[in-house]
Amino acid sequence: MKSTVIVIAGPTASGKTSLSIDIAQYFQTEIISADSRQCYKEMTIGTAVPSLEELARVRHHFIHSHSIHQPLTAGKYMEQARTILAELFQKNEVVVVTGGTGLYLKSLLYGIDQLPAVSQQTREKVKEIFAKEGIEELRNLLQKNDPFYLEKADQHNPARLMRATEIILETGKPYSSFLQQQTEHQLPYRIISVVIDHERKVLYDRINQRVDQMIEMGLEEEVRQLLPFKDLTTLHTVGYSEFFDYFDNSLTLPEAISAIKQHSRNYAKRQLTWFRNQDSYSFYPPKLIKEEIIRQIV
Repeated sequence: MKSTVIVIAGPTASGKTSLSIDIAQYFQTEIISADSRQCYKEMTIGTAVPSLEELARVRHHFIHSHSIHQPLTAGKYMEQARTILAELFQKNEVVVVTGGTGLYLKSLLYGIDQLPAVSQQTREKVKEIFAKEGIEELRNLLQKNDPFYLEKADQHNPARLMRATEIILETGKPYSSFLQQQTEHQLPYRIISVVIDHERKVLYDRINQRVDQMIEMGLEEEVRQLLPFKDLTTLHTVGYSEFFDYFDNSLTLPEAISAIKQHSRNYAKRQLTWFRNQDSYSFYPPKLIKEEIIRQIV
């Protein structure tokens, strides 16, 4: 059998963790996480990391492996994940990769898009826009200059919106035009990529239930412990930003919880849009996906 990477992707709360563990156990292999939040050890409840029991069933990589003080960029992730992948293929014919961060998955499987250099003057200008007018102005600029990218971007991640704005201001071209360039760094392995495809109502119900579970598990206190670091870009993400607003008295607690649910649903929609815009992913309903993965390999 040719060395095979099984990519189990999907939106938040779609069941990736459970399925990836089942598949990894079936093939007696390990899991590489492609989640840009679960890699940070300071974040647990709000990122829905696998439980200790789940981690004991199958070895995972990139779970609580880094610190919020040292952001794991897509480039760094690609380098580190590819090294681990090569090591795993020394003893396994199959490796499972799972997550919902499209940029991590794309960089790992196909390499990094070649982006133009950005001057310090442009970087400072974008920082000033964000500092004075906030993330909403970044969204407005992207809506005007690159709506295609904005539709699939994580609109609650200022670092990514700032990066896209920098490229646009520097080049006068849409950021998405650079992302569409195909690199020559695809992995030399067989790749099977699937997406867990729930009906929309089912997915949204799962998201709402997950948020309720996070609140019960103590998400508010987890975020409160991170309050001194709220300006870090790694913490500008769904589930954390809303509680920071609550602590600043910008939202009531019910409003913050409702916002987390809404923003999570919006994020899931963007994730699905991104995966559907890729040619390499096949969509399967939850009841059929495990059988289909095994069928393609065995």
